[in-house]
Amino acid sequence: MKVIVTGGVGFVGTNLIKRLLKDGNEVVSLDNYSTGKKENEQDGCKYIDVDISDSLRRHKGFGLEQYKLEKPDLIFHLGALARIQPSLKKPASTITNNFMGTLNVLDYARENNIPVVYAGSSTFHHGLWGSPYAWSKHSGEQLCKLYSTIYDLPTAICRFYNVYGEYQLEDGAYATVVGIFQKLYREGKPLTVTGDGEQRRDFTHIEDIVDALIRLGWMLESNRSSKVSGQTFELGRGKNFSINELTEMFGETDVEYIPARDGEYDYTLANSSKAKELLGWNPTLDISDYISEVIDDKS
Repeated sequence: MKVIVTGGVGFVGTNLIKRLLKDGNEVVSLDNYSTGKKENEQDGCKYIDVDISDSLRRHKGFGLEQYKLEKPDLIFHLGALARIQPSLKKPASTITNNFMGTLNVLDYARENNIPVVYAGSSTFHHGLWGSPYAWSKHSGEQLCKLYSTIYDLPTAICRFYNVYGEYQLEDGAYATVVGIFQKLYREGKPLTVTGDGEQRRDFTHIEDIVDALIRLGWMLESNRSSKVSGQTFELGRGKNFSINELTEMFGETDVEYIPARDGEYDYTLANSSKAKELLGWNPTLDISDYISEVIDDKS
C-alpha cells in the first residue's frame, strides 16, 4: 500500500512510519521539520520538506510529483503544532498551521479520492475556547466531517491521550511530561511538577496508538463505506494517574514544584469503547511498566 504521513518526523509520525515500513508499505512523509527531528528519519521512507499549510505548495501536490509517485491509497494526517502552552504564545501560527494544513490535506484528498485518518485531540472535552490549539484541532475535526458529508470523502478521527514512548520529545515547549521526567531522572535532577501535581492524565503507550492507527487506516481504505468512516475514536488506556502518582513510580526521587501553567487541565480520561468495539483494539502497555524499564536502564 502507498501511504502519506504528515508530520512524519514527529513523535507519533516516526513510530507510525517505522511500523508501516516493517509491514511492507511504501511511505512518504510530509513535514516542515519545525518540531520534528531529521534524525527521526527511517530508512526506506521518502521524506519531503514541505509546509502543508502553504496553499501554493498544496496546489503543486505538496512536492509529490518530484518522486513521480502513483496516487497514495491512504493519508495519515498527524502534522500539527501541538501542545496548549505554545499555542497561547503563538496563536496565529498555531491556527494557520493546524487549520490550513488540515484544509489543504483534505482538499488534496478530495481531488484524488484518498481516505484520511486525522489526529484530533483530547482537548475537545475541555471546550473550544481553552486555547488556540484546542480550537484548531476541533476545527480540523469539523473540516473532516464537512468533507465526509458533502464530498463523501472517507475520513476518521482519532483523539490521542498523553502519548509516551520511543522518539518522544524530552525537552523544549513540545516535550511530553513523561519525556521530561525521563530525562531529568536519567540526569539525576529533581522531577519538576507544575501546580500541585493532582492533575490526572490518561497515559497511552505509542505502540498501542500505532496499533489503533494501523487498524483504522486499513479498515477505512479497504472498505470506504464501512462503519468506521465518519467516526471519532478516543485512544487511551481508560485509566488515569495524577502527576504526583507518576513521580512516585520513579521511586525515591526528588520532586520540585513549580507554578501551574496557563491552560492546564485538571483531568483527562479516554472512553475507548468504540475503538475496542469497531477496531478490535485493546491497549496492553502500562505506564508503570515503562517507567520500570527507565529505572532499570539507569541502574
